[in-house]
Amino acid sequence: MATTRIHRKDNSMSVKIISYDLNSPESSEDYVELIDYIKSLGDWIKPMYSFWLIDTPKRCKTIRDEATKYLDKNDKFFVATWSIDDWATYRLPKTADWLNNE
Repeated sequence: MATTRIHRKDNSMSVKIISYDLNSPESSEDYVELIDYIKSLGDWIKPMYSFWLIDTPKRCKTIRDEATKYLDKNDKFFVATWSIDDWATYRLPKTADWLNNE
């Protein structure tokens, strides 16, 4: 069942999208610290592999700069502020609940 949310009542949420390509499995010791760092940013949900939504007031540049100490030179990292006004999910009920409750 698809879930859609079109409008938010307030703008209190500052959701960042984080995605990455790591050259080792996420469970490797090298990336445990990166995962812990991402989780420390604020309320979060990880709806898909290497894809996170985090409610945090931190700026994207700050997140990127802080995350680089946990990345290898050949890893890729992306962070952006997401407009919460329009979104839809398919078979991601926990993600829909998270977004509706933020």
